[in-house]
Amino acid sequence: MKTSTDTHVPLSSFPHYPEEEMLRRAVAFQDSLATRRSVRDFSDAPVPREIIEACIATAGSAPSGANHQPWFFACVNSAEKKREIREAAEAEEREFYSGRAGEDWLDALAPIGTDADKPYMETAPWLICI
Repeated sequence: MKTSTDTHVPLSSFPHYPEEEMLRRAVAFQDSLATRRSVRDFSDAPVPREIIEACIATAGSAPSGANHQPWFFACVNSAEKKREIREAAEAEEREFYSGRAGEDWLDALAPIGTDADKPYMETAPWLICI
């Protein structure tokens, strides 16, 4: 067990920026995040396994409590498994749309046009399950 007397590794390579530069970077980051969208229309173009592995390695390095990284990634490219996942997801969504979702939630979803059908789960070359 670690104690408060344990030595911490210093973050010596962390750049220090003037306040104006920090503000410029913060605004640019906020602008970038403001363009984020949920996507439900995927290309069927193949993606090499090595690219998926590099993305997972990056995602797996995200900070977590006590640096435990408690997540597990399952990368699925099997057509049969993607179909099984789609069928299970659609069954859950049908339950959601037919009773669990409140009217406010359904009203908010109406302009987006989403429903229980998830064909894109078989179109995408990979499903990454977390």
